[in-house]
Amino acid sequence: MGKFVILVMDSVGIGALPDADRFGDMGSDTMCNLYRAMGGLTIPNLLSLGLGNIDGIQLPVKSDNPRGAYGRAMERFSGKDTTGGHWEIAGLVLDRPFDTFPNGFPRNILDPFEAAIGAKTLGNKAASGTEIIEELGEEHLKTGYPIVYTSADSVFQIACHEEVVPREQLYEMCRIAREILTDPYYVGRVIARPFIGKPGSFIRTPGRRDFSLLPPGDTILDAISQKGYEVAAVGKIEDIFANRGITKSNHTTDNMAGVDATIQYLKEDFSGLIFTNLVDFDSLYGHRNNAAGYAKALEELDARIPELLSALRPGDILLITADHGCDPTTLDSTDHSREYIPILATGQGIAPVNLGTRDTFSDIGATAADYFGIKWPTGMSFYHQLKRGTKDELL
Repeated sequence: MGKFVILVMDSVGIGALPDADRFGDMGSDTMCNLYRAMGGLTIPNLLSLGLGNIDGIQLPVKSDNPRGAYGRAMERFSGKDTTGGHWEIAGLVLDRPFDTFPNGFPRNILDPFEAAIGAKTLGNKAASGTEIIEELGEEHLKTGYPIVYTSADSVFQIACHEEVVPREQLYEMCRIAREILTDPYYVGRVIARPFIGKPGSFIRTPGRRDFSLLPPGDTILDAISQKGYEVAAVGKIEDIFANRGITKSNHTTDNMAGVDATIQYLKEDFSGLIFTNLVDFDSLYGHRNNAAGYAKALEELDARIPELLSALRPGDILLITADHGCDPTTLDSTDHSREYIPILATGQGIAPVNLGTRDTFSDIGATAADYFGIKWPTGMSFYHQLKRGTKDELL
């Protein structure tokens, strides 16, 4: 047995899901709208893997001889956030949407939080993270009060200047909020957002940490590690899964470091799952509607794909996907978008087949589990199709 890599391009969706109108996301298409807005993208390696061949994708370039299997998946969970998306990829489909707070948090949340940290809070509204620190950063410097805000997602975010509130103190505030927001509340993540700088030039630092709910059921990470294989987490994966089922981790904070860590794990002598999140697409560019930055990040990742492929050993599988969308071209929104996610699977002996449209992200988890000889109850594995499938078998 070798390694199965799930590499998540955070927020690189490929088109609005049929129910996107319920989420205000009709017309969202992170990859293809970006391609059109930029007049094209230099992503020859993603295209060679079959990105342009995926059913329904609105890209003008297809590969005559894809280097692996390709398809797309729908999300069964009624949401469009990081936690729900990653958990579904890992075989856990939630039956209840996370709580959101578009008008800010009620006092029965803020009062016990402020009492526990011994300070008042600033903000308490849905806002862009970069905009709210510009708006309230100076007052935060004067008072020391943490800035609390949310978004369209189920998040309780705490922003503090590192010279006012050291990172470890900020993380402790997040742990306190996490305890408050667990039951009866159902908030996906508490996020630490440290920043530095002066009024007019505040900058968020790489000290971000996510404090997720503990998964309410088993995931393939649990099953794979319990069978004696390694589960190596790269980036914020350990935060998303609250460290459950993970045997080793490298908490990288940017895309290229995430690729480096993935390659390093591929070179190490172990059998198991490598689960990587590349966060920059979402955090630096999608939420800031920075189409040019998003495009550059995609091209930078594309240029690293040959290194990833070279690091694969016989029997290893690399599967590139996403967790939701965050279309940087929709200027009236900086939030996630409800989209299909791509599936690009490659490795020695992987058949260049069309996997079609999968009913749930969990098909990815079921496939990874099947690779390790584990039958997973959620989703439908396409592992045997990767190894020997034909289009007729798949569709």
